[in-house]
Amino acid sequence: QVQLVESGGGLVQPGGSLRLSCAASTCIIIYAMGWYRQPPGKKRELVATISTAGSTGSADSVKGRFTISRDNAKTTVYLQMNSLKPEAKAVYYCNARLYLAEYWGQGTQVTVSS
Repeated sequence: QVQLVESGGGLVQPGGSLRLSCAASTCIIIYAMGWYRQPPGKKRELVATISTAGSTGSADSVKGRFTISRDNAKTTVYLQMNSLKPEAKAVYYCNARLYLAEYWGQGTQVTVSS
């Protein structure tokens, strides 16, 4: 079982940047990792994923602005978010997946407002 702890959320102005971190309780080299978000009153949605080989994918709404990366040695996954827009306001969740097993963190709040 993997425990995931997100950090790095907060309040940022439109156009600003934040870097989210997801610290895992164990080595994540065999896990596909991802970031999801849940805006207020909406369903959870995929933001970005990174495979065990380092291949990445992201939602069209964040392409070119958000970057997911992983540091297997530090058991950490990052989400660099640039040019933030107000609609990015959400709780951001880290996800780890291995075959049929799936693990979630508790989430970190991101608010984009002037």
